[in-house]
Amino acid sequence: MTKNAKIELPTTTGPVRQPGDSGYDAEIAGFQTAYTHRPALVVTAAHAEDVRAAVEYAARHGLPVAVQATGHGLSVPADGGVLVNTRRLTDIKIDPATRTARVAAGVQAGQLIEAAVAHGLAPLNGSSNTVGVVGYTLGGGLGLLAREFGYAADHVRAIEMVTADGRLRRLEPGDEPFGAVLGTGGNFGIVTALELELVPVTTVYGGQLQFDAALVPQALEGWRVWTQDLPEQLTSAFNMMTMPDIPQLPPHLRGRYLGTINIACTGSEAEGERLVAPLRAIGARFTDNLKVMPYLDTHAIHSDPPQPHPYTGTDALLSELPADATDAFLEATGPGSDLPVVAGFRHLGGALGRPGPYETAVDHRDAHYVARAIALPGADDRSIADGLARIRKTLEPWTIGTNLNFLYGGGDRGEAETRAAYRDSTYDLLTALKSEYDPHNLFRFNRNIPPR
Repeated sequence: MTKNAKIELPTTTGPVRQPGDSGYDAEIAGFQTAYTHRPALVVTAAHAEDVRAAVEYAARHGLPVAVQATGHGLSVPADGGVLVNTRRLTDIKIDPATRTARVAAGVQAGQLIEAAVAHGLAPLNGSSNTVGVVGYTLGGGLGLLAREFGYAADHVRAIEMVTADGRLRRLEPGDEPFGAVLGTGGNFGIVTALELELVPVTTVYGGQLQFDAALVPQALEGWRVWTQDLPEQLTSAFNMMTMPDIPQLPPHLRGRYLGTINIACTGSEAEGERLVAPLRAIGARFTDNLKVMPYLDTHAIHSDPPQPHPYTGTDALLSELPADATDAFLEATGPGSDLPVVAGFRHLGGALGRPGPYETAVDHRDAHYVARAIALPGADDRSIADGLARIRKTLEPWTIGTNLNFLYGGGDRGEAETRAAYRDSTYDLLTALKSEYDPHNLFRFNRNIPPR
C-alpha cells in the first residue's frame, strides 16, 4: 500500500495514517530505536472500539497486526500490515476499597504509580517508569518487589482484549484464553485494558551499592553468597557495565566500569540496614545511597535510562548460581569481553517460586536467578547475535529456560529462544489455543507462538 493507493481504510475515531502521511513517523516511533515498525497502516486508537475496528479490518484483508504503546519490548518490527498505536489509551481508575486498578493499554508504570500512591497503594511494577503496564504484565511482570508478591501476571483480575475475530472480550480467571494471555506477550490479541491488584506498600528501603572495577569480582561473589539466605521481603539484582563516555554523565562516571547491587525491601530501615550489612562489608563503595524512600521514588533503585535508545539482549533462567557460573559469566561479559554489554543477575525465588492463584503461561517457577545481557546493536548484527549466544552458552549447565520480559529485540532469531520460556506441555497447550483463537497468526509481530 502507498499513500496514494485507493484502498478502503478502517473506520475509526482516531486517525489512520499511511507511509508519507503527516504524523506517520511520530506514530511508529517507540522507545526501542534499534527496530522500527514500517506498517502499511497505523491506527492511532482513541478508545477500545478503534482497536476492535482495526483488528476486524486487518482480519478481513488478511493483514498481520502489531501493537505498540511505548515500544520498549519491540522484538519484530512490522513490515507492512496494520500497527495499532495504543499510547493515547491512558485511563486509570483506582478502587481503594478493593485495592485494584483498571488501566488502559497506553498507561505507563510511572502514571500508575502516581495514581496508586495517592491511595496508599502500589502496583507491582518493574524497574522503569516509562514501560507500558500492559506489555510488561503480559510478559509476566518481574517487578521490584517480586520475591515478596510474585509475578504481576498473578495479580490480574480481568483482561479486556480484542481477539483475531474482531471481538472485544472481557476475560476473568477461568475463562479461556485468560491464562494463556498472561505470559505470552500479545500472541492472542490486543489488550485494551487490565484490572490489576495493588499492594498496601507506601515506602521501600532501597537504592544502590556500587563497586569500582577492582572490587567487582568480590562484590559479585559476595552478592551471590548473600542471596542464599534472605527473607522474601528483599528483592535484589547485580548489574555490571562500563558507563558510557557521554556528556550527559558526570566526568567521574564516564567510561568507568562498575558493579551495582540494586536493593528493594519492604521492611523497616533498621531491618534493611541489618540485611545489607554483609554487602557493605565487601569493601569501599563507589556509591551507597540506600535509604527509606516513598514508593513514588523507587524508579531510582535501578535508574533505567529514560531516553529512547537502541538495544538488544537475551536472558537465561537458572536453577542455581554456583561460583562457576558467575565466574564464567563475568569472564564473558566483563570489561575484556569483545561484546560490550550491560550484564547481570536478578534474584528470584520466594513468591516467584510458588504457583499463582490461577493458571497462567508464566513458567519455570523453579528458577532461582535470571541472568541478562543487553548489547547495543551495530553494523554487524550477526556478530552481536553470535556474542549473545556465546554468553548464553556459558550458563547452559544451569539454564532451565528464558524469561519473556528480558528478551530484547532479535525476535527473528527463531522459535527456540521463545519456546524456551515454556515447559513442553505449556507450549503444546499454547499452540493449540493459538490455532483456536488466531489460526492465521494475525498477531505474529512478537515473540511468536505459531498455531499448530
